[in-house]
Amino acid sequence: MEDLSQDSCGGEDAAPGAKGWPAPQARVHFRVTRFIMEAGVKLGMQSIPIATACTIYHKFFCEINVDAYDPYLVAMSSLYLAGKVEEQPLRTRDIINVSNRYFHPGSEPLELDSRFWVIRDSIVQCELLVLRVLRFQVSFQHPHKYLLHYLISLKNWLNRYSWQRTPISVTAWALLRDSYHGGLCLRFRAQHIAVAALHLALQVYGVEVPAEAEAEKPWWQVFSEDLTKPIIDNIVSDLIQIYTMDTEIP
Repeated sequence: MEDLSQDSCGGEDAAPGAKGWPAPQARVHFRVTRFIMEAGVKLGMQSIPIATACTIYHKFFCEINVDAYDPYLVAMSSLYLAGKVEEQPLRTRDIINVSNRYFHPGSEPLELDSRFWVIRDSIVQCELLVLRVLRFQVSFQHPHKYLLHYLISLKNWLNRYSWQRTPISVTAWALLRDSYHGGLCLRFRAQHIAVAALHLALQVYGVEVPAEAEAEKPWWQVFSEDLTKPIIDNIVSDLIQIYTMDTEIP
C-alpha cells in the first residue's frame, strides 16, 4: 500500500490557508466528491473503495488543473478504477446509469445507443489518463483500519456509561467519511487522520479520556508517537472548513 508523503498537496506542516486548493476549486471538488460518495453508495460500494475513488480523484487534480478535464468524468473513471483496485469491480453501464440518474432524477436508464457508447468510451479513456498521470500508483493506505483499532482501545479505557451515552464511534466514522470531501487524504498520514477524527468526536461530546492529566503523554500520542498537537489542530481545522463549505453549497 502506498504511504502518501507529507509533501503531497501541501503536507502536514503547511501553514493554515496555504493548504489545498483555492476556494472556488475547493467548492468544485466538494461537489464532485459528494457525487462520488452518493454514486458509490448507490452502486453498492463499501467504504474503502469509495475512499479510494475519492483519493484517486483528489490526487489527479493535484497534478492537473481542474479546468483541463471534466471533473465529473474523472469522478466516474475514479469509481471505475477504484472498483478494480479494491477488488469490487463495477460495470461501466451501472456507473453511467447511476450518474445519469444523479444528474437527471427520475430519468430512465440510457439506451444502448451512440450516446451511451460515447460516454462509456470516455470513461475508459479517462481511466487510462488517470493511471498515467498518477504513474499507476493507485493503492492507498486509508485511516479506516487505524480508526477501528483506536476505537476498540478507547472503549476499553472509558467507563461503560460514558461510551454508551455518547455516539463517539458513529461520529468518528462520519468525520472520517466526510474528510474525503477535501484533500486531507493527501496531506496527512492515515494514522493522524484517524486520531484527529476521534479527538474531534470526543471534543464534540465533551468526553475526557481517564487519567489524561496524570499520564506521561497525551492519549493520542499513544496511538501515534510522531503525532503532534499542531497536526491535530490542522486536521480539525480542515474538517471544520469542509462542514462550513457544506452549509454554503446547495
